[in-house]
Amino acid sequence: MKGALAVFFLLFFAFALAGCTPANRRPGYIYYSIAADPSTLDPAFITDVTGGSIAAKLFNGLVRIGPGFKIIPDIAGSWEVSRDRLVYTFFLRRDVRFSNGREVTAADFKYSFERLLSPKTLSPNRWVLEALSGARAFAGGRAGDVSGIKVDGRYELTLRLAHPFSPFLNLLAMTAACVVPREDAGRPGSDFYERPVGTGPFAVESWIRGQTLTLEARPDYFGGAARVKGIVYRVIPEELTSVVEFELGNLDVISIPAADYDHFRDDPKWRRLISTADGINTYYLGLNCSKPPFNDARMRRAMNYAIDRKKILETFMEGRGTLASGPVPPGLRRWSAPPSYEYDPARARRIIREEGFSGATVSFYVTQGQDDADIAGIIQQYLSRVGIRARLKQLEWNTYKEAIDNGEPDLFWLSWWADYADPENFLYPLFDSANLGAAGNRTLYKNREADRLIELGRSAATAARRDYYYKKAEDMIVHDAPWVFFWHEKNITVRQPWVKNYVQYPIYSMDKGTDIGIGR
Repeated sequence: MKGALAVFFLLFFAFALAGCTPANRRPGYIYYSIAADPSTLDPAFITDVTGGSIAAKLFNGLVRIGPGFKIIPDIAGSWEVSRDRLVYTFFLRRDVRFSNGREVTAADFKYSFERLLSPKTLSPNRWVLEALSGARAFAGGRAGDVSGIKVDGRYELTLRLAHPFSPFLNLLAMTAACVVPREDAGRPGSDFYERPVGTGPFAVESWIRGQTLTLEARPDYFGGAARVKGIVYRVIPEELTSVVEFELGNLDVISIPAADYDHFRDDPKWRRLISTADGINTYYLGLNCSKPPFNDARMRRAMNYAIDRKKILETFMEGRGTLASGPVPPGLRRWSAPPSYEYDPARARRIIREEGFSGATVSFYVTQGQDDADIAGIIQQYLSRVGIRARLKQLEWNTYKEAIDNGEPDLFWLSWWADYADPENFLYPLFDSANLGAAGNRTLYKNREADRLIELGRSAATAARRDYYYKKAEDMIVHDAPWVFFWHEKNITVRQPWVKNYVQYPIYSMDKGTDIGIGR
């Protein structure tokens, strides 16, 4: 939907909705839209960007990501690292309190980390702390605690690693490594997943599923109170509705859908309020490697030859991104990119015919977002031209995520956004066979040599050795083609003129929500 037709529909829906426009916006609150409710707000279980971005405002860890992707203090005011890179000693601030009023101590981090690793918790994020000495024994039920976690006083925590691990501090900046209180998170029958207690600048005020999730600012936040009274996330599955609600002034910031980019870019009212930044993300078509036809690497390569990714990026996406040659975004890759698959439908047809899958029907899952549905339709047409019939199935986000975590579809459309600024984040969670399913490797890809190379990179003593192993791993993954590697999308948002001090953060967990303000 472009040009005059898009404008017509915008105006039509604006008039249709004007009569039911909320007139009771809460003063001092900033309003965003989300496509679906987060599946959980418990950091041990969050695996999606929506949940992670909200949780970043509710919780804190020992450290966090600062400007230039540097690791900076959070609850840990300082830390020391041993010369052998095995022992990390953290010294906690003494002015941090949970939203229940209790002070945070080193013992709370020990509880939180062991909760994440516990076999009783069944967290999909266990991998975040697996480098700790004794973590795997504890997770496997062979030890009563994690030997690598020591509380050395009320405000001192020592973490010992089983082996040197270069991204360790980056992983401690993830939502999964945030601190939670035992009395709330560990209470039998607790509703912690929807009414969590954290240390962040905001706390959950209310959650009406399918409608709104409201956070209220904490005046006692140790990092300084937010400039807004609170945040309201409105659940709006349809992108067109979000655009209309924004135009009516009921939302303060939105990501611009591809179909509406021209409308905002060409309107003098909005042009100066658009922000663009290179995203640290990768969009991909996932190929289920666990069953025919895509347990065959040649068939997976055929899918890469079958689709003109460059044309889709230039036309449908209007150039709002960079073509991907592999999973690692250019902003994190410090080695030469792997050769990119070229559009070659004749080659794709030949491979499909030779493998005996001409005319095959495959299941293709996609979420209910309009952009995703439109892209899926384009991909479906390309596949039909090379002899593959893709049967589309659209699902609500949480149902969709559960389906792909369980390996149901043959094909699925998804993206991965950086949790931390290390190329390892686009290799280990997504392709290591230790993380099959919900932990990130949703294509169920298995390659022992790729696993070995990724592990060597994670434990390398120097950046040069790390990049050497990561390059070899990425080249191997691209050759095996568990994905069709599409693009790294730019983040493009538009905001209301009354929004003050707006910042686009390259990684969602960096946004604590304390900088932005509103004022008419």
